[in-house]
Amino acid sequence: MLDRNVYSYAQLWYFLSNLGKMDFVNNGDPISDQAMRAFRKNGGVLRTSQAIKLGIHPRTLYELRDTDRLTQISRGVYRLADLPETTNPDFVLVATRIPESVVCLVSALAFHELTTEIPHEVYIALPPGVRQPRLSYPPLRVFRFSDKTLSAGIEKHVIDGVAVRVFDPEKTVADCFKFRHKIGLDVALEALKLCRARKGFQLSKLLRYARLCRVGRIMRPYLEALS
Repeated sequence: MLDRNVYSYAQLWYFLSNLGKMDFVNNGDPISDQAMRAFRKNGGVLRTSQAIKLGIHPRTLYELRDTDRLTQISRGVYRLADLPETTNPDFVLVATRIPESVVCLVSALAFHELTTEIPHEVYIALPPGVRQPRLSYPPLRVFRFSDKTLSAGIEKHVIDGVAVRVFDPEKTVADCFKFRHKIGLDVALEALKLCRARKGFQLSKLLRYARLCRVGRIMRPYLEALS
């Protein structure tokens, strides 16, 4: 009993000590309505830590979840229950839980419709120094990119109010050749063929990324065969 009381007092002390740092929602309305409005202003999806900074008590999150106004899509991530179904819920969840990640390789190919593969994991790129993420769902396949290759060719797509970072088509093809031994050369070749036929394809951009990924010589004969 003593240990439980100590833990409860510690939680209370932490909450009270951070009251001054919180950007509280407007007063005057029921707490639940204030919380729902805060969710809507922030795209409909929030992590618990984000909600607390907005002045939403964890207890309010639990009450809204238990009354089906919020859906808990993962540990510490909540979404408005009345939002329309998203086309890429796994991407939204990963972007929310691991905001420094970039969707890459087979997952990015599927997003850009450059593969017939159906990924059963979310492929993400992270820098070498970042700790291996742990998610119960969705399953992840993590690849380590250098700072230069990680920062190049990123597109931001807003899905369900959440900014999801995805490598653009040309960068993804170059990455597939770089990691061909891990994902399969056949996947890279199919992606190159589909990307080459894609409206808006930029050969100069692809060659620039190929040089960055040091696969220019490897890609050249395949590009020439498609010319």
